[in-house]
Amino acid sequence: MATFFSSHCLLKLFFLISLFKLSLAARRLNEEQNQLLHYHNGPLLYGKIAVNLIWYGQFKPSQKAIVTDFITSLSSPSPASQNNQPSVAAWWKTMEKYYQQSPKKGASLYLWLGDQIVDEKYSLGKSLTSKNLVELASKGGQRNAINVVLTSADVAVEGFCMRCGTHGSGSGSGSSPGVVKGGKNYKFAYIWVGNSETQCPGQCAWPFHQPIYGPQNPPLIPPNNDVGLDGMIINLASLMAGTATNPFGNGYFQGSAGAELEAASACPGVYGKGAYPGYAGDLLIDSTTGASYNVNGANGRKYLVPALYDPSTSSCSTPV
Repeated sequence: MATFFSSHCLLKLFFLISLFKLSLAARRLNEEQNQLLHYHNGPLLYGKIAVNLIWYGQFKPSQKAIVTDFITSLSSPSPASQNNQPSVAAWWKTMEKYYQQSPKKGASLYLWLGDQIVDEKYSLGKSLTSKNLVELASKGGQRNAINVVLTSADVAVEGFCMRCGTHGSGSGSGSSPGVVKGGKNYKFAYIWVGNSETQCPGQCAWPFHQPIYGPQNPPLIPPNNDVGLDGMIINLASLMAGTATNPFGNGYFQGSAGAELEAASACPGVYGKGAYPGYAGDLLIDSTTGASYNVNGANGRKYLVPALYDPSTSSCSTPV
């Protein structure tokens, strides 16, 4: 009788352990399926990284200030008052969650405004190829840097209306090493963003311009009163997030090369809570100008930035 009871208890225990293992496996599978962006074991950008700006074409001083204030805002939180929250820096802190889930768990990324190179005489002409963009990007410092090429409204770029900007990496020589060494050469990260004021603004400057497709809701008022530059900030913010977490094509992303989803592009058209196709979401409104925005930046600036995919919640996180 005792033997039967003992065997019966062991069978029940074995059954319970089996159920627990199945439940744990199912939970892990579910977590993997819910995790939209996967880590591909490549390096992320970390440490103190300079953001070097290459201005190509004609930009007004006021336009340059919109961009430089945004870069400064990434790692310089606005004063901790109710009127200055949410901030650009608080929005950017979502990036830290990617590092927590990578081998560099103790790493962090600090961005600062580096050198500015001005090419207002169009040294490569007014029609640029992808190769030209890398050539321009290589003019910036290549050690611990992101080189950002900004093209003015009168510069045509290969594939502009299919992409509002892009990021990638170039190879530097041994005399100008970059962030990551690969073989004989060094790699450096770069970004290109174009002013779409006269080129596909309905695609690259939405929601500050009437969209090309979809619901034709009235455009929103841009926070810096410049449709082209405020649109550039949206695209620059998105590409900065993609560059930090997938600088060399083997970091965090989902999909195939050239059409991959990254930290911001995984949340297209989402800027505030309640967003849906044709509606950017519930945004903050400037009481003086009526402009729409979702973050505060340096020098009293207001910006609209995209939602970021939060790997800890497997959802798109918005500033407001």
